[in-house]
Amino acid sequence: MVTQVTSFTRNGVSDWLVQRITAVVVAIYSVVLVAYLLFQPAVTYQQWSDLFSQTWMQVFTLMTLLATCAHAWIGMWTVGTDYLRVHTVGESANALRFIFQLGCMLVFVVYLIWGIKILWGNG
Repeated sequence: MVTQVTSFTRNGVSDWLVQRITAVVVAIYSVVLVAYLLFQPAVTYQQWSDLFSQTWMQVFTLMTLLATCAHAWIGMWTVGTDYLRVHTVGESANALRFIFQLGCMLVFVVYLIWGIKILWGNG
């Protein structure tokens, strides 16, 4: 049996389950934000700032940020392994797939660090 060292959980069923759970987390977060906006028709900066200064919202946002990164990584890993291997031949496929996965990983790490800085930063 071959294991993929760059997959999220190294198991297709586990990746599928993680992707479904992360999708639910993002969906619940979206519903909470939409409900907040519907019940606060004229949101001011102060109200928005107050919402995101509450610990429960910061934790929920961080969970959603992590879920989004995990969800996107699994999706992009799947695209990279399914399509870059099929449409290229030989060693160039491995190199192209590695560069693609490395690029995706760097983007996700930057987004994660940036999001944490915005969420927990000092202003």
